[in-house]
Amino acid sequence: MRTLAPAVVAASLGVLAACSKPVDLKAALQVTDVVTGYHDAGVVGGKNKLVPSISFRLHKRTSDDLRPLSLNVAFKQLPAAGTAVPPGSPAEADWDEKFVQSVPFTSDQTAVLTFRADTGYTADPPQTRADILQHRLFQDMRVHVFAKHSASQWVEIGSFDVPRQLLAQ
Repeated sequence: MRTLAPAVVAASLGVLAACSKPVDLKAALQVTDVVTGYHDAGVVGGKNKLVPSISFRLHKRTSDDLRPLSLNVAFKQLPAAGTAVPPGSPAEADWDEKFVQSVPFTSDQTAVLTFRADTGYTADPPQTRADILQHRLFQDMRVHVFAKHSASQWVEIGSFDVPRQLLAQ
């Protein structure tokens, strides 16, 4: 009697995993405990810096195994108030994004996940961080949370406006 080579066994398991039934991530996941605002990134290059931030948990509403689950968190800049967006143009401008390849669950939810953009707003002292949020050139942000399970397509599972508030350190 012959035994299967480890490579054949590994390849077979990979095919079985890829053939598992697709999961409706919009129905299977709920974004909870959302906190958004601006994180004080300190002094960078002699300037005060604020970056948009979001923290949340994912709650799993299914018994399906969602490993591996990847997240892409996209920070988008909204048009300035009163600015008309030309037809065919995107209403939101790309700002920054963060990617996580594998999100671990403990039972049916994740720990608090925090994402902060690298790109932010800066101002020369003596302008305070509160002054930055009120500056005439400051534009509001929106965060889109996308999830992907295994070889599926990216699905948007949440969209959140970032209020003009400083987050506690």
